[in-house]
Amino acid sequence: MRRIARAPWELLKRSFGWLVLFELRNKILLAPSALRLRRFETAETRRLAAAAAGLPAGLVATVIATHRRPDQLRAAVRSALAQTVRDQVVVVVDDGAGLPELPDDPRLCAVSLARNTGVAGVVRNVGIRLTRSRYVAFLDDDNLWEPDHLERALAVLGAPGGPDGVYTALRRVLPDGTERDVLSVPFDRRRAGRESFLDTNAFVARRNGSLHFSRLRRTPDVLPREDWELVHRYSRRHSVRHVPDATVRYLVNPHSFYTTWSG
Repeated sequence: MRRIARAPWELLKRSFGWLVLFELRNKILLAPSALRLRRFETAETRRLAAAAAGLPAGLVATVIATHRRPDQLRAAVRSALAQTVRDQVVVVVDDGAGLPELPDDPRLCAVSLARNTGVAGVVRNVGIRLTRSRYVAFLDDDNLWEPDHLERALAVLGAPGGPDGVYTALRRVLPDGTERDVLSVPFDRRRAGRESFLDTNAFVARRNGSLHFSRLRRTPDVLPREDWELVHRYSRRHSVRHVPDATVRYLVNPHSFYTTWSG
């Protein structure tokens, strides 16, 4: 009897993927807070844009969301500014905790939200909306890029007939500094409905109306994560391609403010 009762669920999982079904559930259960957060996001974008009185411009905007990780943030910022692609702006958005001293570079802009949201999507969306670059890249405050990360991504994006978005391979590193493995999975949207191999630390995309994060308040036990949601939704109308070069050093951090590693 139990097997019969579960049959419809198993059929839906096979047809659409469990991650797709879980995200549909999230949108139903968590929707009420998303509207309030959207209003806050818009108000903060306007406030910060007015206070900045002109942000640096670049071909690529790198958005770094942060919260109470001063040392890791400085390392992440240095790896972004050290890219071989110089035509970029790095936007650090702090989730209401305050910013540490950061490198003095005209390409760097750092802002703080008026209050803590605990919603990574909102923090990153403010960074996206504060910029007007052709491409946008994302880096978390506890991860690092190899110097050629943007160069390799833009070579594919800018090629004739190139895709709208690319993601490179992740070199996953344990907290003690040892390498765990390299995550390199060719893009397959159907497979992505069943496996969470999409992460925005490796994602560089052409700016368009689909390039914004979910505003749902996802606690650590809510799956899928906002990284997966963005790339999966973006690929619905825009082409995405995998670049099998490990250009990201991804910290497998069990104490992450935003995510719990389960892979």
